[in-house]
Amino acid sequence: MSRMGYGIKFFGMILVLWTVSWGQTPPDSAPVVVGGHALFNIQTSLGPFSAQARAAAIKVRLTSLTKDLTASLDSITAVVGEASTDVVIGDRVLLTITDADAAAAGKTRGELVADRIMIVKAAATALRNEYSTRSLVTGSIFTVLISTAFIILLILLARLRSVAIVRLQRVEIRPLRLQKVDLMSSGQIKAGIIQMVKAIRLLLVLIAFYVYVPLVLGFFPWTREYAPRLVEFMVVPLRSAGHAILDYLPRLVVVLICAAGAYFLIRISHFLFRELGRGRIAWPGFYPEWAAPTHKILRLLILAVTLVVVFPYLPGSGSPAFQGISIFLGVLLSLGSTSAIANIIGGVILTYTRAFHVGDRVKIADTVGDVVEKSLLATRIRTIKNEFITVPNSMVLGSHIINFSASDIGAPLILHSSITIGYDAPWRQVQDLLVAAALRTSLVIKEPAPFVLQTSLDDFYVTYQINAYTREPARMAMTYAELHQNIQDCFNEAGVEIMSPHYGSLRDGNLTTIPANHLPKDYSAPSFRFQRSRDEPRFDESEAR
Repeated sequence: MSRMGYGIKFFGMILVLWTVSWGQTPPDSAPVVVGGHALFNIQTSLGPFSAQARAAAIKVRLTSLTKDLTASLDSITAVVGEASTDVVIGDRVLLTITDADAAAAGKTRGELVADRIMIVKAAATALRNEYSTRSLVTGSIFTVLISTAFIILLILLARLRSVAIVRLQRVEIRPLRLQKVDLMSSGQIKAGIIQMVKAIRLLLVLIAFYVYVPLVLGFFPWTREYAPRLVEFMVVPLRSAGHAILDYLPRLVVVLICAAGAYFLIRISHFLFRELGRGRIAWPGFYPEWAAPTHKILRLLILAVTLVVVFPYLPGSGSPAFQGISIFLGVLLSLGSTSAIANIIGGVILTYTRAFHVGDRVKIADTVGDVVEKSLLATRIRTIKNEFITVPNSMVLGSHIINFSASDIGAPLILHSSITIGYDAPWRQVQDLLVAAALRTSLVIKEPAPFVLQTSLDDFYVTYQINAYTREPARMAMTYAELHQNIQDCFNEAGVEIMSPHYGSLRDGNLTTIPANHLPKDYSAPSFRFQRSRDEPRFDESEAR
C-alpha cells in the first residue's frame, strides 16, 4: 500500500475507530492489529486464554514475522488437528483456529483457515514493503508536503487573526446598554471579540496539529501504530459525550416539557393577577392589592414544584457527589435563613391582613411615620424628621400597629390631647375654650364638631381631653402643634390659668401666671401681706433677751 493510501485512509481509520468504539464490534471480540491495521477479530476464548489474550499473542507473532525478512511467506501452512488447526511457518505457530472460531465466523474450519492464511500473507507482504527504501522515501516526501501545508496553514491563520483584529478596531460598535446604564462599553465589546478571535485561532491550530501528527506518524512503519492511539484519545471522549447526550435525550424531553408547562402557567397567572390588580376582573373577597404578592407566591410555588419534578431527570442527579452537595445546600439554607423565612411569613401575613398600605401614616412600636416601601422581608418607614427606618416584618408582626390613615367606614381621624385645670375654673368654660381652640386649628374640620371628655378627677385638678376630627393624618404633627398653641391663646385670652399638673406658689397677692399681653394695662402685682389673728400671743422682746 502506498504512502498516499495511508494518508487518504487516515480519515477512514478515524471512522473505523469511531464505529468500533460505538459498539459495532461484539463486546467479547478482540481485533488483531499489526502495523496499525486491523487484520481480523478473535471472537472466542481458547481454554484459559480470553479473546483479548489470544489477539495480543497473535499480534506479537505476526509482528515478528513481518520483521523477519529471511522467512518465506510461501512456507506458511496449516496443521490440521481433531478440534483445531494451527497456522505455522516452519516450526513457529502463528495462530490457532478452533471449531468455535469457525462457528462464530459462520464458516467451516477449512474456509476460515484459508481466509486467515491469505490475510496474513497479504499483511506481511504489505508491511515488509513499507520498510523498503522506496517506501521510506515516499513517506519522507509526503511528510515534507504535509509539514509545509501545516506551516502555511499556521501562517494563514495568524494573518487572518491580524486582519480581523485590525478591522474590528476600525469598526464603530455601540455600547451595550440597559436603559441608561452602560453594561459594556464599546471598548470592552471590541476587546471581548478580539479575545474570541484569538481563541478561535488557537482552537483551529490545535485541531490542525492533532490531525497533522497522526498523519506524519502514519507515513512510517515504526510510528504507524501510535497514530491510532492519538486518534483514539480524541475519539473516546467524543464517544463518551455522544453516548451521554443520546442517553439523556429522553430525560431532556421530560425536562423541556415540564419547563414549558411551568412557563405557560406563569404567563397565565401573570395575565390573571395583572387584570385583578387593575380591577378589570373582580373576584369576591379578593382585593386588588393582593394581586402582585399572590402572583409572586404562586410563581414561586410553580417553580418549586417544577424543580422537584425535574430534579430526578437532571444530569448527575443520582450521583453521590450531587446528592451530597444538595444535602449541604439544604442544611446551609435551613440554618442560615431562619430569620429570613420568618420575615417572609410576616410579610405575607401583613399583606393579606391589610394592616397598612404604602403611604399610610402608621405607628409601629415606638416608630411613627409614613410607609414608603413594603416588601416580603421588611417595611421602610419615613418619620416626620425624614428619617428612614427599616423594620423587619417579623418585628412588625410581633408589635402592635396603629394605622392613622385606615378607616373601614371612611370616618375622619380623631386627634386628642389632654390638659389639666384646677377645680377653681368652671368646667363648662374650660370645655368651651378647648372646643374654640380646636375650631381655630386649620386642619381640624367643623363637622363632626370637636368634643371634650373629662377623663379623670384628680386630687388637685380635672383632666380634660379635647377630641377633634381631621382628614389629614399625614400632617398630624403640625396639627397637634397648632392645636396646643391655640389652647394656650384661648385660655390666656379668657383669663384662665393653666396651673397643672403641679404648680407650687404662695398665692396671696403675688403675680399671676397669665402672660403680660393678656393682662389689663393698669394691672400691678399687689404687695405681699400678712394678717395676724387677735388671739395669737404677742412677741415679747424682753423675754427673747
